[in-house]
Amino acid sequence: MSADSTVEPRSGDSGEPVLPQHPDVALWRTATRADIDALHGVFAAADAVDHPTWITPREEVADTFDLPHIDHARDTLIGFSEDGRAIAAGSSFLHPSRSEKLSVHLAGSVHPAWRRRGIGRELFAWQNARAEQQVAEAAAGAETLPVELKTYAEAVNVGHQTLAEAFGFAAERWFATMVRPRSEVPAVAAPEGVEVVAYTSDREEDAREARNDAFRDHWGSLPSTSEGWGKFVGSEFFRGDLSRLVVDGTGRIIAFCLVTVNHDDWEARGRSNAYIDLIGVVRDRRRQGLAPLVIAHALQAIADADIDEAILDVDTESPTGANTLYSGLGFVAEERSVALVRRP
Repeated sequence: MSADSTVEPRSGDSGEPVLPQHPDVALWRTATRADIDALHGVFAAADAVDHPTWITPREEVADTFDLPHIDHARDTLIGFSEDGRAIAAGSSFLHPSRSEKLSVHLAGSVHPAWRRRGIGRELFAWQNARAEQQVAEAAAGAETLPVELKTYAEAVNVGHQTLAEAFGFAAERWFATMVRPRSEVPAVAAPEGVEVVAYTSDREEDAREARNDAFRDHWGSLPSTSEGWGKFVGSEFFRGDLSRLVVDGTGRIIAFCLVTVNHDDWEARGRSNAYIDLIGVVRDRRRQGLAPLVIAHALQAIADADIDEAILDVDTESPTGANTLYSGLGFVAEERSVALVRRP
């Protein structure tokens, strides 16, 4: 199949996605909680090839089974070899926030030892059809909303990009992973009337509100729900002691820099690192120097914890000019990924 041909989603008479057929896959079935290790095994094996500097945590896979908007019995498919090994897995998750648009994220992998046999194409066809079904169900009897189906691919994984394009997806946004080795952190003066503090668990809800306000105009962003946010700040990887908040005189959070640490990635990179998941400034306090202030304080906390480097991902076309900000703080681009989107 040529890269510029388009494949239609495939559904059976019942409207359910047609299970794939492939001579190298003995069984396709949807997932249960008992499949967490099988799913993680596929993703980890693929990660080691596609982006060997970080591996999907098992806990991240397990957490999705506790989120009310995900039904793995309908949303996730696993392919097994004749000897019972999981060799492919893919999901189609409809974002729970549906006030602005219906957004479905397609994510999946084929074990590297089983690639280039057409298994990924069969899996993606099922994911695409499931996404169409989710959108149809969510839209039934409701106000018409824009629809987007989205998948992310590492820049080095050309096969993934070509596959998505064959289903009508188009590259729309590029992201860069940026790294800052531990070094002296530049001093950033705080504007009058604000204070920088460490994140504490009592700030969970107002931190979520600050995040949703800060990201309202960011590409692809939708509001974080209480359930999803609770999973993030309540995870074993989240480090409130390394995360920083800027608060005003009333105690309102006006900027944030939230950090996680996954020790499994230390072995993959050969050195310790902290990942900066979220940086944001609420919209009515932008352009007041709060972003460099909160980042600098988080970087100092990371350095004080004797961690070798800080890592973050950035939209290369961010409306806040984040690229320039991070470069000015000593971050250097290392890897790239692309978001591919289809709007039915």
